[in-house]
Amino acid sequence: MVVTAGSPEWGDGTRCVHAGHEPPRTGAPLRPGPVFAAPYHLAGAEGTPPVPGAVEYGRSGNPSWTALEESIGSLDGGQCVLFPSGMAAISALLRAVLRPGDTVVLPADGYYGTRDFAAAELARTGVTVREVPALGPWSDEVLAGTSLVLLETPANPGLDVCDIAALAARARRAGALVAVDNTTATPLGQRPLELGADVVVASDTKALTGHSDLLLGHVSTADPELAERLRLGRKRDGSLPGPFEAWLAHRSLSTLDLRLARQAENAAALCAALEGHPLVTNLRWPGLPGDPSHAVARAQMRRFGGVFCFELPDASCVSRLVRRSSLLAEATSFGGVHSTVDRRAQWGDAVAPGFVRFSAGCEDPDDLVRDVVAALDGLGRD
Repeated sequence: MVVTAGSPEWGDGTRCVHAGHEPPRTGAPLRPGPVFAAPYHLAGAEGTPPVPGAVEYGRSGNPSWTALEESIGSLDGGQCVLFPSGMAAISALLRAVLRPGDTVVLPADGYYGTRDFAAAELARTGVTVREVPALGPWSDEVLAGTSLVLLETPANPGLDVCDIAALAARARRAGALVAVDNTTATPLGQRPLELGADVVVASDTKALTGHSDLLLGHVSTADPELAERLRLGRKRDGSLPGPFEAWLAHRSLSTLDLRLARQAENAAALCAALEGHPLVTNLRWPGLPGDPSHAVARAQMRRFGGVFCFELPDASCVSRLVRRSSLLAEATSFGGVHSTVDRRAQWGDAVAPGFVRFSAGCEDPDDLVRDVVAALDGLGRD
């Protein structure tokens, strides 16, 4: 019997370490290894009663998935269904809830892969797609006749924050489900199900697993029927996570609380150092008191995370910043233990050429600030 949620008084760190693990047994390892299996031993002779929860084949389930799903579900506050990537999770959700003739609202300023999937796959099945940025406008006309509203908050890459509770209430009155892409915040930073959302979806490739070494995603919901539909869909189309990846993710999840705390500390220190720098404009981080989204973020987020953004004068400045730094890498992901920058315009996002999405890692704050400021100051001498 795995530990699911434990005591409601347990803190984030305790849940990250213990959820999804079996109670300790004498002589047993503290953390069991990954389970590699395709077929499983069946019940036996005809008439033998089925074993509750038994798996008959590797496409139906795996103990390594189950342990991680119990852990993430505990943090999200719902039933978790694991997928091999964030896009696999999002596409599985959209396929599970949308039918020809339905209308879906997608984030216009969120992850471009979701919009790309909708344009390539949903439109040809007769689903109408509306794109709305995080800040709206959220008019009654936008929500009218909508089957699903997918929010992304903080939005990636611009980090605008929308009011989940208010939009969930309005969407419910309009008869729509609400899903929240919680990749940027993680379940320690924000719990959309507690704020009224029906579904949480995330790319666990990012901060949740946080070591830049695997692809994974999940969907969580408090609706048992929807969770079962997602599991059946996963079984039918074979969009399966690997047991070793699930085991790695569960191991990595144990340090999520610690990693997020250091990343947020580094983001705060860097933002303080970059405010007022002559080359830096449009600095955004939900944790900044002067940020346009700070009030809403403070009301619904439990912590602000390590991702922030700003603009440099042009694209060449971004490249030179990375070259001059001893600690920064350029990578199109975020949430890892290494600090990274990503010039999002190169991927087609509607941002300035010098726009930088910065993911603060787990380096020492003084080292990181000194390195980044020195690299920025050196741009003027190139």
